[in-house]
Amino acid sequence: MLKTITLDNYIFSPKYRVLRLATYYTVHCLAWGAFWTVMFYNYPRNVLHQLSWIPAFMLFTFPIIYGFIPHLLLKRRYVLFAGTVVAWGIAGLFINAWNRQFWFIPMQEFLGFDDIYRVIWEPASFLCMCTTAGELSILVLFKHWIIKERETAQAHKEKVTAELQLLKSQLHPHFLFNTLNNIYSFSLQQLPKTPDLVLKLSSLLSYMLYDCKAEEVLLEKELEVMKNYIDLEKERYGEKIDISFNIEGDVADRYIAPLLLLPFLENAFKHGTSEQLEKPWLSFDLAIIQGALQCKIVNSKNEVVPFSTDGIGIDNVKKRLALLYSGRHELKLADERDFFVVALKIDLEPAPQPAPVFRINNVINTEKTVYETALPAYRR
Repeated sequence: MLKTITLDNYIFSPKYRVLRLATYYTVHCLAWGAFWTVMFYNYPRNVLHQLSWIPAFMLFTFPIIYGFIPHLLLKRRYVLFAGTVVAWGIAGLFINAWNRQFWFIPMQEFLGFDDIYRVIWEPASFLCMCTTAGELSILVLFKHWIIKERETAQAHKEKVTAELQLLKSQLHPHFLFNTLNNIYSFSLQQLPKTPDLVLKLSSLLSYMLYDCKAEEVLLEKELEVMKNYIDLEKERYGEKIDISFNIEGDVADRYIAPLLLLPFLENAFKHGTSEQLEKPWLSFDLAIIQGALQCKIVNSKNEVVPFSTDGIGIDNVKKRLALLYSGRHELKLADERDFFVVALKIDLEPAPQPAPVFRINNVINTEKTVYETALPAYRR
């Protein structure tokens, strides 16, 4: 039985209420027996005195912790609670006197103790009753506080889960809408590549319908989906676009929230390269450095057209990052007139030392020269 009892169950489960009270009163009697021994010596007799008072302690304490606190104090009936406690304290004086007269003193006489203190209205024993009631009341209130905090945390967790599900439901149709538009343009031209594009789209839909149900997916799978998306875009643009896709570091056995990076790539195509008159280009670089994912997406754009950072997809990703990687991510978006930069860093796992910078901080600098490493093939 002891193997099945956890600390959490022992403290909070009603099943172990008797065991908890037995533990408390044992510790109480031993501790207060030691306290009274300092003044009156004879530790065994002092412990026995404390044990003999347990029925009176229970009679005085239980109405407070099982009645007054849950039904009055915790329900914010403060005035009634205060009045009830005061009245019960007066009743405690009589409980103390009754216990001394009919139990405590006769018990000492029966055991043949010497130097029996026969005062009926004894304030010291009444103080012990009040101390016991106060101790248990504090423990009960602390227990209720912990339960309330857990319920609040659980409610927040459920709220976050609901928000994430909502954000996913908004993200999928948005992505699907844009991808179908791409395939539709090919179907109008009746190109032979259309079936292959449909197959790639089918793979994307399978990923969204099944794999994305999990809280996290393999980073390799997410990158594979992004590669399929790029292939779909390449077919649409043909030779008009130059794309660089680079992965560095060990991405195996790494996990990430599904569809977290794809909206940035989608946004780069939709609002960047598609609106550029001259030859568009796009650079995607991702690295894993000491457990941190560092991703940089740079795409060309029309200088006169401002780049949108508040679309449905990007806005949803920002919210998901805040919910899933709070305090563990850094996102920077920079519009540099003729190109746009997305720099994202996520700590996938805690690292003992700060991870080396993957030029993320440089990305947000306003000087354009810091982007030269991201687009050497696209500068003339």
